[in-house]
Amino acid sequence: MSQSSTPMIQAPNPMKKKVITALAVVAIGHMGLLWAVGHMKTPELKPIKKDPIQVRFVQLEEVPKPLPPKPKAEPKKEPPKPKEVKIVEKPLPPPKKVEKVQQVKKADSPKPAVKPAETPIKSSVVSTVVSETKVAKPEPAPVTPPAPVAPPTPPGPKSPSMGDGVSWLKKPKVSFAPGELKVSCSLVVVIGANEQGNITSTSVKNSNCSPAVERKVASSVKRSGTLTKYVENGVAYPLANVEAPFNFQLK
Repeated sequence: MSQSSTPMIQAPNPMKKKVITALAVVAIGHMGLLWAVGHMKTPELKPIKKDPIQVRFVQLEEVPKPLPPKPKAEPKKEPPKPKEVKIVEKPLPPPKKVEKVQQVKKADSPKPAVKPAETPIKSSVVSTVVSETKVAKPEPAPVTPPAPVAPPTPPGPKSPSMGDGVSWLKKPKVSFAPGELKVSCSLVVVIGANEQGNITSTSVKNSNCSPAVERKVASSVKRSGTLTKYVENGVAYPLANVEAPFNFQLK
């Protein structure tokens, strides 16, 4: 029995070799497959170009709501016409004929006289018409608006003399360059001013000065002179023809 058991233990098992070989082949195959997959280049996918989708919005029109039916206009009532009332008097019945017969004895007496029958009185029919009329009230006369008040007219200019309520508020400065005033002379400046005393116009009269001196004096008065306000009864008036004399002496 010992001899028969020994060769069975030492003899190789071909089935185990086949299984181990198969497992080794499978393991090597998996490793190769993993290596191939790891070194495989991923294919580049080309982007697919597609046209953009066009969307169009359509606005739905609202269906107008039916309008409520218009109320029927009430027929205009005509004003009541005046009633006409006819008053008719009934004709009076004609009076009855009355015959008076007197009985007279059969003696020799005149025959009874028969009075003539009275004529019936005709009754007249009187008809009157009474009409009810409405008396329209008279419309009130339109009230006329009062006439607009005319604006007050500005006061006219006054012509007082210098010193009679008028004086210099700011005396004009008149200066001459050397050699401009050649001789002594005098003149009168006629001044016009507004309600505030500001000079608006100047002119020269009664002058024995040269024209250049006259022009310089008139322009100096208008440019640098101011008069006081001329007031009467609390109202300021413009001025006209105010005379201001000037005398120039040559040194």
